[in-house]
Amino acid sequence: MTTLIISTVILLLLGFFFKKKKTENGWIQPQTAFPKKWKVILIQEVNFYNTLTQEEKVQFEFKIQEFLLNCRITGIKTVLTDKDLILTASSAIIPIFAFKDWTYSNLSEVLIYPNSFNEKFETTGTERRILGMVGTGYMEGKMILSKKALHLGFANTTDKKNTAIHEFVHLIDKMDGNIDGIPQAVLDQQFTIPWFELVQQKMDEIHQDKSDINPYAGTNRQEFFAVTSEYFFERPKLLASKHPQLYEALEMIFNQKMNKKNLSNASSKLSRNSPCPCNSSLKFKKCCGKQHYK
Repeated sequence: MTTLIISTVILLLLGFFFKKKKTENGWIQPQTAFPKKWKVILIQEVNFYNTLTQEEKVQFEFKIQEFLLNCRITGIKTVLTDKDLILTASSAIIPIFAFKDWTYSNLSEVLIYPNSFNEKFETTGTERRILGMVGTGYMEGKMILSKKALHLGFANTTDKKNTAIHEFVHLIDKMDGNIDGIPQAVLDQQFTIPWFELVQQKMDEIHQDKSDINPYAGTNRQEFFAVTSEYFFERPKLLASKHPQLYEALEMIFNQKMNKKNLSNASSKLSRNSPCPCNSSLKFKKCCGKQHYK
């Protein structure tokens, strides 16, 4: 009887310890292998992933799993596929890939709408111009993304636009409590004033129609940060050429040398006879792609 009581106490203490440990360490971490079918989606759809070294790809896959374990992704009037989940998670991971222990502590759920919506979150009718939004008030901790815009952001890699990355950059900006275009969570305090001055200079160029940056970046500082971050991750070499000072500032903020990545040649479309990316030594049609080539 005494032994049983002691064992019970030990189990309770261990349960408390692991529960506390999980809370202190933040997000739940994946314990299973990265699904082969998800790897195929990354190879076919996410250029950023294809520019990584093998070790970095493993890290990226881990972060994808971690994000999906800790953030709900819910389809609103649309059925979600694995591709929707992987593209959403990739949008979250790309901007913070250099930050090993990053967690989106200000996000609990991403709502995927079929297309654009209005300020009342309506998906039908007129005035539906919104493609993405970070929630506030009763929507705090939530993000809304247009499924169509999510897919287009990865399908068109030359337009300097990616709606989902744009919204996740807003969340990075918001980590210090405010979306104000000054991402204090990733920007050293000593660089705050130079960043502010550079943003103002570049916004003035936009207002004077002397810039190739999307005019929406001229709306305010927070939109400038999000819009130019899209540019940074989509067309880094062009950004470095046309706006070298801005490129260097964003490289410092995200701690990523994006202009060293050959994104234009990163697309890796798998054919039926391609070697399977899971390294099984089988052809794609005989392994992970079997479901596509029956």
